[in-house]
Amino acid sequence: MEVILKEDVANLGHRGDVVKVADGYGRNYLLPRKLALQATASNKSVIEQMKAAAARRAATEKAQAETLASQLAAVSLVFTRKSGDSGHLFGSVTAADIAHELAAKGFDVDRRKIQLVEPLKSTGDVTVPVRLYREVIAQLSVRVLAEAVEAPADAEPVTA
Repeated sequence: MEVILKEDVANLGHRGDVVKVADGYGRNYLLPRKLALQATASNKSVIEQMKAAAARRAATEKAQAETLASQLAAVSLVFTRKSGDSGHLFGSVTAADIAHELAAKGFDVDRRKIQLVEPLKSTGDVTVPVRLYREVIAQLSVRVLAEAVEAPADAEPVTA
């Protein structure tokens, strides 16, 4: 049986591919779950239209992601956190913190697109990749500073 895939199916093919499958697999799994259509002439033309629409949508999304990436390249975020003497933070700067700060600056970036391997736990400058689209990755400059610790008002200054 020949079917046209409507969605990506693992170990079988990608959306829009015409594949030959066993009759039972097509009838009992792919067709009822709306993962595929039977490969008829009319369905092939429908799939071609769907592919063209998806290609146009992907092109506009990629163009929007590229413009956002160029805008993000000029942005530098600064975070101030409490830290110890060695520069190790008592808390951390997470992807959610970065997304929140970007939203405050007017950029709508989902926190899951920020590619932090682990939260930032030390002071310094870091370049964080942000995956905006499949092939579009923006580099975001993040600076983590130590919060100034004030001495208690009743404490005497130490003289040496």
